[in-house]
Amino acid sequence: MVNKGSSHNRTSSTARFLPRKRSPYAITLYIISLFAFSIFIFQFYTRSMLEEDEQKSHFSEEIQSKQMPEEPLWDAPFSFGLHPCVKPTSKYTAAQLSEHYITVRSNGGLNQMRTGISDMVAVAHIMNATLVIPQLDKRSFWQDSSTFSDVFDELHFIETLKGDIRILKELPKNLETVPRARKHFTSWSGVGYYEELTHLWKDYLVIHVAKSDSRLANNNLPLDIQRLRCRALYHALRFSPPIESLGKKLVERLRTRGRRYIALHLRYEKDMLSFTGCSYGLTDMESEELRTMRETTNHWRVKEINSTEQRIGGFCPLTPKEVGIFLRALGYPPSTLIYIAAGEIYGGNTRLLELMSRFPNIVLKETLATQEELKAFASHASQAAALDYIISVESNVFVPSYSGNMARSVEGHRRYLGHRKTVTPDR
Repeated sequence: MVNKGSSHNRTSSTARFLPRKRSPYAITLYIISLFAFSIFIFQFYTRSMLEEDEQKSHFSEEIQSKQMPEEPLWDAPFSFGLHPCVKPTSKYTAAQLSEHYITVRSNGGLNQMRTGISDMVAVAHIMNATLVIPQLDKRSFWQDSSTFSDVFDELHFIETLKGDIRILKELPKNLETVPRARKHFTSWSGVGYYEELTHLWKDYLVIHVAKSDSRLANNNLPLDIQRLRCRALYHALRFSPPIESLGKKLVERLRTRGRRYIALHLRYEKDMLSFTGCSYGLTDMESEELRTMRETTNHWRVKEINSTEQRIGGFCPLTPKEVGIFLRALGYPPSTLIYIAAGEIYGGNTRLLELMSRFPNIVLKETLATQEELKAFASHASQAAALDYIISVESNVFVPSYSGNMARSVEGHRRYLGHRKTVTPDR
């Protein structure tokens, strides 16, 4: 009896500790609770991580803004008290009526012609001659048929300089057939050179100048001659009313898109790359195309060019990609509005992708102006370049990728107007 009782007790005791079989409802409730708890933990830690990352981001931006404030990127450089000074001195001799005439055939692109014409104004004053409105280059790479009055305000040019020299629209009819002294003035000549040439007036009434660029020295000239060049370049050579009107409209449109903008003179046109022999980053087919163009362009004297040496020497323009890297390194944010002042980029929009990936707000005159507005400028490279010139001069920051004629002209004009900021990369 005792043994049976003991066995029964052990069985009952063990039964109390055996796990109960859970109902389906309890199992479901357990799984839901576990899942909900997991979601809570996940959201808690995710939120904490996001807040931490946001704090780090704000902290990083704060540090970056303290290290590189944006305003200095746009501010004009210190002027050191320098200002425009173009009025004649008390020793200046006013224009005298002259029956000797100088005719000029300007050469080169827009800015080469602008500086050449201002030089010819000074030469006409030195030689006491009447200047006939210059003929613009129609035989260069661009094959532009524009006349002087198409590009410049002819009446303004004549009136502005009437106290310096006499300017006529055309050579008098009675002199159209007389023999002319045809001269290629020596480059970078001083006042003495042109004073000696006045002996030509003994035999000729008209001197024809075959080329206008680089005919006058930059330095060691009388102060009044330098000031005359500046009056011609920055006051008299105003663009024609249609160009000035559209140029100002385009500047206003840029201002409405962004309070300020960079004008990027991106020298990456086919003729420029061919002339300089710069083929870095181009395909073999493109390099060969440029080499062929250089070989077949008669007035380009240098045919064999080592592209690598050109680039190492700093004689090549920055590529669009390099310009983007350069501007970002300076601290300009990706939101910066950039106007590209240039002709047709070699390689088209594909070549601009690397630049646009860093600065999406890229604008060209073809996207800023309507087709109707640009219709009058089609096939007239000098007039289109004049629009780029106006927009570049009025920009908050001017960045040339290559130190060519336009880069130097715009930089000089911006200094004259109040030391506006120009950033020139060391290539």
